[in-house]
Amino acid sequence: MGCRSLAGVSLNRSEQMIFDYLQGNPDERHFWQDKVRSTAKSEPDEHEAARRLEADLWGYYVERSGVVSPFRDEAGREGLPRTSMRNLAELLLRLWTEPRPKPQRQTPAG
Repeated sequence: MGCRSLAGVSLNRSEQMIFDYLQGNPDERHFWQDKVRSTAKSEPDEHEAARRLEADLWGYYVERSGVVSPFRDEAGREGLPRTSMRNLAELLLRLWTEPRPKPQRQTPAG
């Protein structure tokens, strides 16, 4: 499966398809912007936020593959083998949320 690089992130073909679809469909993009922001706000751990979004993005890919081209076309050719959406989840968190402050390093008392 081919990969493209976007903002320093390599997306697999399925991730890129979702990203492109969201860019071309403002209603879908707004829904996902709200979802990403809500998930980031409710989940203090950024890794867990990305994990939750990754699962939601895969479910979205499967749902779209039943009703919308090019998802349907791709699923017809390739089937629906489980594909990671982690890079896309992390990219959307970076693009659509405020950066989180870095944790302060503890210095030994002395």
